[in-house]
Amino acid sequence: MPSTETPVISEKPVGHDGTKVAISEKPGWAQGAGAAVGLLVLIIALLVIPAFTTFLLWIPFGIIVLVLITMFRVISPGHTQVNQFFGRYVGTNRTSGLSIIPPLCTSKNVSVRVRNFETAELKVNDANGNPLNIGAIVVWQVADTAKASFAVEEVEEFIHSQSESALRHVTTNYSYTQLSSSTDQISSEIANEVAARATLAGVEIIEARISTLAYAPEIAQSMLQRQQAAAIVDARETIVEGAVSMVESALDQLEEKDIVDLDPERRAQMVSNLLVVLCSDNHTQPVVNAGSLY
Repeated sequence: MPSTETPVISEKPVGHDGTKVAISEKPGWAQGAGAAVGLLVLIIALLVIPAFTTFLLWIPFGIIVLVLITMFRVISPGHTQVNQFFGRYVGTNRTSGLSIIPPLCTSKNVSVRVRNFETAELKVNDANGNPLNIGAIVVWQVADTAKASFAVEEVEEFIHSQSESALRHVTTNYSYTQLSSSTDQISSEIANEVAARATLAGVEIIEARISTLAYAPEIAQSMLQRQQAAAIVDARETIVEGAVSMVESALDQLEEKDIVDLDPERRAQMVSNLLVVLCSDNHTQPVVNAGSLY
């Protein structure tokens, strides 16, 4: 059985130094709904005050109000917002509902809900060199919103590609029989390998399972015949084993109850007849022997 150790994916770029975006999620400054309501009251006050003063105060008060308005954010459950201040990452806001963040920040919504997808049906050779059609379902979730936003170009496309690559690699280590019988072990190995590759994108893999597994069409008929032949051989072995046991039991009971005294030749003839009856595919035709065996 091939090793099930989790592959180690080097985080050091190959051929270049320092090209990888080294960034991790950090909590950004954010206040909840209470602070947002207080800020709203302040904005209303700033809009009302100039009405009782000179017109020149409208300009600075208006600028302040516009700046303060940029602080409001509304986040749905299962989502986060990655905040940037003039291009600089300043933190992630995970506060659901109404909240406020530092002014003049731009925000990018990042879903942290559990998602899943099914890989394309891949054509891969197994450990015995037989071409297989195989696919898998991968369940994943964004764990580090900063890496998912900045470390890779498109996180979903990245996960799809890495999942297919990991599925190909795992499949080549096992035969068709192992892939179809050891589903839990294979699924665990696929999940571990995808997780190792997805760390760069800040994604955690919850589960990965084989969804499609079949021989490629060009060998499917031949492999089916092979499986049928193996099944027939196994069935014959079982039938013969049972028939021998029944014959042995019948002979023992005949001798024990002293029903008939069988010499070696008659014993061999009876064994032959019983085996023919028990192992035959068709109904046997009895032949009545009215005379002597000899």
